[in-house]
Amino acid sequence: MSDVGETEVFSVRGAASVPGTGTLLVTGACGRLGKGVIRTFHRERPVIGVDRRPFPDRPKDVEHARVDIRRKKLKDVFRSGNIEAVVHLGVMHDPRASAAEHHSWNVAGFQKLLEYVAQFKVPKLVVLSSANVYGPQPDNAQFLPEDAPLLGGARFSEIRDLIEVDMLTQGFFWKHPTTETVILRPVHILGQVRNAASNFLRLPTIPTLMGFDPMVQVIHESDVIGAIRCALAPKMRGIFNVAGKEPLPLSRIVRMLGKTSIPIPYTLGKALLKRLFALHLSSFPTPELDHIRYVCMVDDGLARKTLGYEPKLSVEETVLSVEAERFS
Repeated sequence: MSDVGETEVFSVRGAASVPGTGTLLVTGACGRLGKGVIRTFHRERPVIGVDRRPFPDRPKDVEHARVDIRRKKLKDVFRSGNIEAVVHLGVMHDPRASAAEHHSWNVAGFQKLLEYVAQFKVPKLVVLSSANVYGPQPDNAQFLPEDAPLLGGARFSEIRDLIEVDMLTQGFFWKHPTTETVILRPVHILGQVRNAASNFLRLPTIPTLMGFDPMVQVIHESDVIGAIRCALAPKMRGIFNVAGKEPLPLSRIVRMLGKTSIPIPYTLGKALLKRLFALHLSSFPTPELDHIRYVCMVDDGLARKTLGYEPKLSVEETVLSVEAERFS
């Protein structure tokens, strides 16, 4: 159930902006999480949403830069936008896109973004990574700290780009200390977002693997936005795991949703999912099975202590949110 995969800056011209009130640039603005971020902040400060997709339902006071982040037109947004902070949510998560397309968008495009953040001396950069960069492993510690090795790409090639984005951000952190850089690594994001974890839990019958019932951490999309708010505060920098309330077994999540599960042997499940994915009858590639097989939980104590982050929604509210739009 990978969530692979969407910042703030002082004016470089004229009088300095008040920290926390200058223009916020959000990449991946047309995704559900991006729209949530924009609708949260646009009444507090100027916001520019960057996304190559159309944004017909954007708030009237939000500027939409319909730009491919790999193109030089992005530089014009920085040049004219009086940017104080950047929040990067624009990571491609399409498992059917080619490796070349993934790399071009996720890595080359992100390198362009970092180039402009440095060139225009943006004071704040927040990058949304994922706890999935650690990877579900049979020998994982119960709760992984921020300095745990990033092994998610060992079995799942689509995670490698996300790890590279994470590592590029860490490099930027040290090369450009005048920019307050924050990496957030949230656990499985649930809500009305369209990601692997939420889509998995929307299945009418949920497949599980015989002999496996891993503990799972989930977080509501609104709590992720809350973590972004904390990260945008002045003087905040570093890498932070972000989780919701208490973890719980996958079997309990299924019961909360009032659904039935079908236990399947791992070997059969792997062969079946590979076939279904090849026939375009499933959106889940076979490495996703590791997320319902092994544990990948994180320690978010640093975010709570340093950022002042605290999840607001209960684990039950978070789980049930995946079905909320059905009744809205």
